[in-house]
Amino acid sequence: MTTTSLTKSRGAGHAGDKVFSAATLAAGCLILVVLFGVALFLVIQALPALVAPADKIQGGEGFFTYIWPLVIGTLIASVIALVIATPIAIGVALFISHFAPRQLASGLGYVIDLLAAIPSVVYGAWGVAFLAKEISPSYNWLAENMGWLPIFQGPASATGKTILTAGIVLAVMVLPIITSLTREIFLQTPKLHEEAALALGATRWEMIRMTVLPFGRPGIISAVMLGLGRALGETMAVALVLSSGALTASLIQTGNQTIAAEIALNFPEASGIKVNTLIAAGLVLFVITLGVNMIARGIISRHKEFSGAN
Repeated sequence: MTTTSLTKSRGAGHAGDKVFSAATLAAGCLILVVLFGVALFLVIQALPALVAPADKIQGGEGFFTYIWPLVIGTLIASVIALVIATPIAIGVALFISHFAPRQLASGLGYVIDLLAAIPSVVYGAWGVAFLAKEISPSYNWLAENMGWLPIFQGPASATGKTILTAGIVLAVMVLPIITSLTREIFLQTPKLHEEAALALGATRWEMIRMTVLPFGRPGIISAVMLGLGRALGETMAVALVLSSGALTASLIQTGNQTIAAEIALNFPEASGIKVNTLIAAGLVLFVITLGVNMIARGIISRHKEFSGAN
């Protein structure tokens, strides 16, 4: 290759680097602009509801009195989903990555990825047509034998369409997401770390506890936060499964509601200040989601040592 052609090749490479750098910078800025635009729209549209007289808001006691039970219901359903899904997802991910035969692991991974692609309305239909009916007798048992606990206080819902049922459906929905991401993190654990632990006499579980789980901790947190984001914003499944009502501490009674389901059920027929109220509810959900992600990033940044974060 001559000096002239080499110079031209380097010049073309530098030009390509500049184009690629500019394209990635533009893409990053576009994301920020879109996020700012959404936030600005929500704030502008929500202001009339935030400053409106209390008697103009649904319930007649002001916006914050209206939104507080919805926030609590949203958090309850999401926490139930994570409490159920997280340990199962970690266990399945460990089985696929470190215990299952290669062919079986490949098939299970494909099935899990396929479950993540199922539309939420399908999960909601399954929840209302099958799960709610089948789980209703269990709620009666809980009310009779553990009703002394506020969360299981009766009378239990006869239809099974409760916040606990909604939480279980959400757990099934977020399980594939958490499992898939956690599995990929576990597979990235350095083999030298695993082999060193086994060479020192560690059992399979001790090796996982000392190398795989510490390495994957930030990834697990990220996967759980991503699942939480879907649970917080899930609409159709909760709207189908949950019989909305007043806020109650019992998980097996009819009642409670989430922000996303409230917006979905009421927005088509809303008008005037009601539209602004629902958009303000969306703004609250936006802030909650943003706060959850910021907390997750803070947790991950404190646990980067000996992990996949570095």
